[in-house]
Amino acid sequence: MTNDRSLVRASDIGLWAFCHRAWWLAHVRHAPHQNPQLLAHGVARHAAHGADLQRAQWLQRAGVWLLIIALLALLALFAARWLF
Repeated sequence: MTNDRSLVRASDIGLWAFCHRAWWLAHVRHAPHQNPQLLAHGVARHAAHGADLQRAQWLQRAGVWLLIIALLALLALFAARWLF
């Protein structure tokens, strides 16, 4: 993920809503975080969650396609029985 700060991210809005001063210190003054290990852990957990979400979305799309294929096969089976 790039550090492009031209976009407002949901995490920025959440941090700003939680504590305006903390947002200002982190993004304007570039003050170091008081607990960098906790921050790194949070970043890693967010990345893992994003990967899990992408995997779940892929599996959902695959499931829909498999359902469509199964329905088409069932329709073909019924059509073959009905015609012959």
